[in-house]
Amino acid sequence: MWNRLHADHLQAIARQFPAALILGPRQVGKTTLARAAFPKAPYLDLEQPNVRQLFADDPHFQIERRLTPKTRTLVLDEVQCVPAVFAALRGLIDRDRRRHGRFILLGSAQPALMRHVSESLAGRVGILELDPLTVAEVTPGSPKKRWTDVWLRGGFPDALRGNFRDWWEAYLRAYLERDLPWLGVQADPVFLRRLLTMLAHAQGGLLNTASLGASLGVSHHTIARHLDILEQTFMIRRLPPYFRNVGKRLVKAPKVYLRDSGLLHHLLNLPTLDDVRNHPVHGASWETFVLEDLFRREKLAHPHAQFFFWRTADGAEIDLVIERGSERVAVEIKAGRGDKAHAARVLEQAMRDVDAKTGWILDQAEGMDTLRPGLARRSFTATPDWLP
Repeated sequence: MWNRLHADHLQAIARQFPAALILGPRQVGKTTLARAAFPKAPYLDLEQPNVRQLFADDPHFQIERRLTPKTRTLVLDEVQCVPAVFAALRGLIDRDRRRHGRFILLGSAQPALMRHVSESLAGRVGILELDPLTVAEVTPGSPKKRWTDVWLRGGFPDALRGNFRDWWEAYLRAYLERDLPWLGVQADPVFLRRLLTMLAHAQGGLLNTASLGASLGVSHHTIARHLDILEQTFMIRRLPPYFRNVGKRLVKAPKVYLRDSGLLHHLLNLPTLDDVRNHPVHGASWETFVLEDLFRREKLAHPHAQFFFWRTADGAEIDLVIERGSERVAVEIKAGRGDKAHAARVLEQAMRDVDAKTGWILDQAEGMDTLRPGLARRSFTATPDWLP
């Protein structure tokens, strides 16, 4: 079992709110994290038919009967399976608002779950979004040992343990044929798989719903609706552009990524890193791997940070702009060595445009070099727990 970086954050939320919600895709490790953080807490999986039926009939009674004087915390898994639970939790919480950490809720289906939370538990629950594993979690104390595994296979625990191609195929089938219909999403699984595959081929590119719609024979409205679903269920990420009035024509479309590099490599039929390095997606794959690792850790270090990219119509670009209040950090990601004078010059100019005081070029080469005042190149793989 890996030591999750989110463990301390979960404990902090439980100390602050009556309930804590761990939100994330299926099989990302939500149950493992909750049971490790609260080993003595009773655990109930509401996805099991017999348990779901009991809670559907009388959720208030089922919860209250398990709240013995010795029970400080109750863990409810897949809580979105029984919507009536949310109203029952509200009543039990309001009876004693000063008791924190009483309920740990786990959920995978974000659209339905967040609707119930906002309707019944607003102000009563703290939310932790659990992401797939970072390199720092997989390789503690040994940064060079298996970072390539995380890049190739992705960050889902079971994908790292076995054949990631088999795991991702089973995961996709369950997601497309079971999970989405359960959410009430009426979509052809074959169509959604084709859409995901097209997004894989365009990984890290500017989103063009009209072009995707023309290729798939549907309207851009249909594409936009399905992209919303994929984003809400943690399959894709739309990275918005950063806007700043600098008198330049700026790109206004978001960039779109499959969030996990393992899924990207599976859809493109790339079973080894040699295949990845010899494929046109190599640069976008490395960019995805680095970006997602940064996103996952940055949210813990700076919970209110916002993420953007910057691109002008003339081609000046920053792969990632991290906005921490009034501070901005510019990050450029290179699959090769990133200490060439031209790369530093282009990034330095873009940093002035976005008013970033610090800039980093992250690559796979060894060591770190100072290229300009406030601008440096660093090997991303050397110290995986480091943040810009």
